[in-house]
Amino acid sequence: MEDRIQKLSAELTKQVGKVIVGKERTLRLMLASLFCQGHILLDDMPGVGKTTLIKTLSIALGCEFKRVQFTSDLLPSDVLGMHIFDRKTEDFRLMKGPVMTNVLLADEINRAIPRTQSALLEAMEERQVTLDGNVYPLPSPFLVMATQNPVDLESTFRLPAAQLDRFFVRLSVGYPTPEQEADMLRVVGNEIPFGSVTPVTDPEEICAFQREIWDVYVSESILNYIVALSDATRNHPLIRTGVSPRGSRALYRGAKALAAMDARGFVTPDDVQELFAPIFCHRLVLSNEARLAGKDAAKLMDEIIGSISVPPDKTAFFESGPIC
Repeated sequence: MEDRIQKLSAELTKQVGKVIVGKERTLRLMLASLFCQGHILLDDMPGVGKTTLIKTLSIALGCEFKRVQFTSDLLPSDVLGMHIFDRKTEDFRLMKGPVMTNVLLADEINRAIPRTQSALLEAMEERQVTLDGNVYPLPSPFLVMATQNPVDLESTFRLPAAQLDRFFVRLSVGYPTPEQEADMLRVVGNEIPFGSVTPVTDPEEICAFQREIWDVYVSESILNYIVALSDATRNHPLIRTGVSPRGSRALYRGAKALAAMDARGFVTPDDVQELFAPIFCHRLVLSNEARLAGKDAAKLMDEIIGSISVPPDKTAFFESGPIC
């Protein structure tokens, strides 16, 4: 099982690399989120390739893809859909919204009004939408990949904590190095070659891998390590609101995904540490004292991960059961 997931991850990375240059780590964490059925928030400067990265990955996944440009006049029905009266049948019929897809790109999600943002909560958590009292399940897999611009705050609405908590990870694409930017211009200087990207999987295979991730083994020592990290965020003097149990569960599942992507049947502390900040940072609410002290979430995460003892013996990672 782990070998197949590793091969698929490598092939997806290869296909995305036909368009996106030098963002392997960001893509690796996106794939880990995908295998955990986790939604992704790309929070970065305009023009660094957030939307292009999402669109390229969706093509390689072979999944149905829809994009919604979030604006201040976007209504919940524009995302979820609505029932309209059909004069031919003299009955109401469902007009499906763009949320009823495999991969939904919510571009500049923080430009929508809170009412529209909250319309996604049920879809992201329960993978269903309720319209006029009727419940409609969403396709599998279902993944929201959202972008937001942290610098241009005019006409934006800050995502509430409940909305942020639904995102599995918050990632940054970042500026390229001079060498990467030169390579990027050689590849996409004239146009973005989306046509060169080949689908390498399909929704059914992705769903199968998402279920197989469950079989990756997590020892008691690793489980307690995750709990200790989560608890430390709830008792830190500079953190007003720590990580919720949803965040702990995300770290538990994400570590399994990384292990499988590295062709391992068991989780190590390195897996936990690699996803610790991307999963936890956006779930924290810092105190005023933290801001006065010049501490952001990333700095506090570094302090916490340095203060928690790491399981020292690799045999402890699979101490009480077989490696699957």
